[in-house]
Formats: sequence, structure tokens, C-alpha cells
Amino acid sequence: MKKLFISGILACATLFASPVFAQGADTTAKAEVVDTNAVASTDSAIADSSVADSNTAQAEPVTTPTPAATEEVAAPQVEETKEVSQQIKDKFIEGGVEFMGVVLICLILGLAIAIERIIALNLATTNTKKLLKKVKKALSEGGVTAARNVVAKVPGPVASIFAQGLLRAEQGESIEQVEKSIIANGGVEMGKLEKGLTWVSLFISLAPMLGFMGTVIGMIDAFDSIQNEGDIKIDQVAGGIKVALLTTVAGLIVAIILQVFYNYCVSKVDAIVGQMEEASIELVDTLIAYKENKK
Repeated sequence: MKKLFISGILACATLFASPVFAQGADTTAKAEVVDTNAVASTDSAIADSSVADSNTAQAEPVTTPTPAATEEVAAPQVEETKEVSQQIKDKFIEGGVEFMGVVLICLILGLAIAIERIIALNLATTNTKKLLKKVKKALSEGGVTAARNVVAKVPGPVASIFAQGLLRAEQGESIEQVEKSIIANGGVEMGKLEKGLTWVSLFISLAPMLGFMGTVIGMIDAFDSIQNEGDIKIDQVAGGIKVALLTTVAGLIVAIILQVFYNYCVSKVDAIVGQMEEASIELVDTLIAYKENKK
């Protein structure tokens, strides 16, 4: 009886639990279907958005700058350059041709001389160490005559003083005479290097003086007009003073520009002179050693 009773209870429990498990399984299956549909809808939405983006990218054309747009950008720059040059011309005319013209002449002449000096000084620069090596090699192989032939092919003041010293040595003069000849020729070469720089210095001093003179004369004219009219007019006085000061500005600008070129030339001359002095000392030492070895 107990076995039958237990088996009956188990059978009832099985019948009661089977619909519940079946319902749970249906619910899980439905949830999985819903999740699958949600994923599918999400993927389709992403695909649609990518397609929309690609369509938008295709719909928007790539804009490239046209030649007309480039010309429109470049046109204001050209106009600004023209405006600056026109302003300079206007200020030059307002300052008075008689003084502004003289200041301009000072600038042109000073620049011409300075540029000529810069070119000459750069050509006069010599590699002294390389030249000394060649001279020593020529002295050891062919004597003073061979060394003179080497120096004659090299331009510049250093080679010139070398040639003078070697010439004295070839003539059989003493080392003291050779040294004196080198020093004297060095002074001559230094004068050649400084040629024309005095004119640049003159224009540096002259340009501001001319500008100040134009300013003073302009102020005198402004006060003369006030005295003649017997009344002070602000616009008249201000205009006269402005015109008078333009010459001073021009003179100062010219002096500043020429001063830069002048200082460069002076520094270049100093450097070359220093090379000449060092090279002359080494040449004298080389000749002393050559004569000692010859004995």
C-alpha cells in the first residue's frame, strides 16, 4: 500500500510539474527569439546608417579651389604692395624733392660702394693654411722660385705679401729686410681693402644732416606762413611740421641702412688683416727654417 501511495504521489507530481516546465521552456524560447530579432534589427539599423553616411559622402562633392578663387586671394596682397609703394612715393614728394632727392642720392651711392666693397672683400679672402702648406712644399722641393710660382697663381692680399717676401728672399736679402718688406706691403694691401669705405662713412654722416636741414627749413617756412597771416591755424602748422619731419626720417633711414653695410665691411677688413699678420709671421718662420736647412 505504501508503495502504491508513493507511486501515485510521484505520478501526480509529474503531471503537475510537466506543464510548468513546458511553459518555462516556451518563455525561454520566446525570449531567445526576441533577442535574436533585436540583434537583427540593430544590425539592420547600423547597415542603414552606414549606407546613409556613404550616400551623404557621395552626395557632398569635394570642393577644390578654383583659379578664380586663388586670384581673388592674391589680388588683395598685390593691392597692399601697391598701396605701400604709393605711400612711399607720396611721402617722398611731400618731404620736398630738393632735400629728399639728395638723401636718395646718398643712399644709392653708399649702397653701390658698399656692395662693390663686399664683393671685393669676399674675393680677397684666402685660405691661408692651405696656401702655407703649398708654399712649404714648394720650398722643400724647388726652392724660393718654385714657391713664388705657387703664390703668383693665388689672388688676394695674403698671396701678395707672400710674393713680396719671397722676392726679397730670392734676391738674397736678410730675414730682417724680408720682414720689413712684408710689413710695408701689408700696409699697402690694407689700404686697398679699405678703399671706398670713407665715402660710405661720409654718406652715413651726411644723410641725417641733410634731413635735419630740411626739417629746420620746413619749420622756418611754417612759422613764416603763420607770421604772414597773423593767425595760427592748427592744420597749417601741423602740415608744415609733418613735411619738415619727413626729411629727418628719410635721413635716419638712409644712415641706418648704410651703417649696417659699413660695419660688415669693416669687420671683413679686420678679419683679412688678421689673416695677413698671422700668415706673414708663419712665412718668416718658414724662410728662417729654409735658410738654416740650406746651410
